[in-house]
Amino acid sequence: MKKIIFLLVIGFQLQVFATDFNVIDYGAKADGVTKDTKAVQAAIDVCTKNGGGKVIIPAGKTVMIGTIYMKDFVTLHVENGAVLLGSPDIEDYTTDTHKNMYKNEPHMDRCLIFAKDAKSFAFEGYGTIDGNGHMKNFNRKTGRPMMMRFLNCQKIHMNDITLINPAAWTSAWLYCDEIVVDGIKIHSRVNGNGDGLDFDGCTNVRVANCSFDTSDDSICLQTSRPDKPCKDIVVTNCVFTSKWAALRIGLSSRGDFDSVTVSNCTFHDIQDSGFKIQMNEGGEMKNMSFTNIVMRNVPRPVFMTFCQQRAGVDAPMGMLPMKAMHSFIFSDFIVDNRELDKDSSFFLTGMPNHYINDIQINNVQMTVAGGGTKEDASKEIKEYTLDVLGKWWPEFYLVKTLPASGIYARHIKGLTISNFHLNTVKEDKRKPIVFDDVIDGFTSSIFLNRKEISKRDIERK
Repeated sequence: MKKIIFLLVIGFQLQVFATDFNVIDYGAKADGVTKDTKAVQAAIDVCTKNGGGKVIIPAGKTVMIGTIYMKDFVTLHVENGAVLLGSPDIEDYTTDTHKNMYKNEPHMDRCLIFAKDAKSFAFEGYGTIDGNGHMKNFNRKTGRPMMMRFLNCQKIHMNDITLINPAAWTSAWLYCDEIVVDGIKIHSRVNGNGDGLDFDGCTNVRVANCSFDTSDDSICLQTSRPDKPCKDIVVTNCVFTSKWAALRIGLSSRGDFDSVTVSNCTFHDIQDSGFKIQMNEGGEMKNMSFTNIVMRNVPRPVFMTFCQQRAGVDAPMGMLPMKAMHSFIFSDFIVDNRELDKDSSFFLTGMPNHYINDIQINNVQMTVAGGGTKEDASKEIKEYTLDVLGKWWPEFYLVKTLPASGIYARHIKGLTISNFHLNTVKEDKRKPIVFDDVIDGFTSSIFLNRKEISKRDIERK
C-alpha cells in the first residue's frame, strides 16, 4: 500500500512539474475528424499555469481545432509528421480575436490562433499547421478566418514550422515587439488574400531562412496606428514567389516606418511587384536598404508610390496630409525579366510638390523583353490622384505601360543611379531611363545592351 501511495505522489509531482503537455493526455482524439479545440486549449492553459513548457501535437496525428488562445511561456510544438488542422466550420472561430485592420474587409476578422498581451510564446517543430481554408469551406459571405493574429505581444518565436492553406492572411502581428521567424515555409494559395507575414506597428523583427508561396503579398510592413511605428526590421536569406508582391511596405501607413533592411533573397514568378513601397496615410517612411537580390520574372522590381488614400478601417474618413518618404538604397540586383512583357520597369513616383527624397540605385544587371513602341515612349502617365484611385489602392494597372524600358522616376528629389546595365531581348523604342520632374538626378556608368550610353540618352522632362 505504501508503495502505491509513493508512486501516486511521484506521478502527481511529475505532472505538476512537467514541461511537456501532450494534447492527447488532455482528451484530444487526434483523428483529424473530431474537434479537439477544448483539449488543446486545456493543455495550453495548464502549461502556462505551470510556468511554461511545450504543448505537443504528436507525430503522425492530425488534431482539428477551432480558435485557440496562446498564453505566456507556451511553445506549441508540432512534431514532424503532425498536423494541426483548422476546422472547416466558421462557427468554430470565435469573435473575440480583435479584427482585420483594413477597410472593407470585415470578413477576415476571425482567426484560428490568437494571442493578446501575451509574452514569450513560440511555435516550433517540423510539422504543419493547416488552415483548411479552401473556398468550399470559406468565402466572403461565410467569413474567411486568418490563421494567426497576435495583439500587443512580446518576444515571439516561430521556427521551422510549415504553415499552409489559410482562408485569408496567414498571420497578422499587431503592435508586437521582439519577433524572430526562422526557417519556416508558408504556402497560401487555396483562397484569396493569402498574405504570409504581416507586421503592423511592430518593432525588432527578424525574418530569416524562410520560403513563401502566396496568393497575396508574402511579407507586409504596415502601420495602422499613428502611435505605433514599424521599425528595426530585418529580412534575410529568404525565397519568394507570389501572386502579388514579394514584400510590401506601407499602404496601411498612419504611423512611421524606420530602419528596414532586406538582403540575400531570391524572388521568382511574382505577378505584380518585387518591392512594393507605398506611403499614403500620413506617416513618415525612411532609412531602408535592399541589397543582394536576385529576381526572375518579377515585373516592377521596385514599385514606389507617395500619394493619398485611406486604407485602414480606423483611419479618419478624410485624407491625411503627405508627410515624408526618404532615404532608400537599392543595390546589387540581378533582374531577369526576359520571359515577361514590356511592363517590367522600375517605377518610382511621388506627387507634384510632394517628392520622394534621396534614393540610390546601384549595381543593377537587368534583362527585359523589350518591345516598347514610339507611342509608349511618348505616353503621358496618370498621377495617382484621388480621381484616378477612386476608393482603392495606387496600383500599376491604373497607369499601365511606362515610357521607359528600365527606370521611370517622377517627382523625386535626389536620385542617383550608378552602374546600371540594361539588356533588351527585342528592340525597344523607349529610353532606358526617364526622369520626369526629378530634381538633383544623377547617373553614371549606364549601359544599354553592353554599350555605355551618354547622359543625353537619358530623358529628362
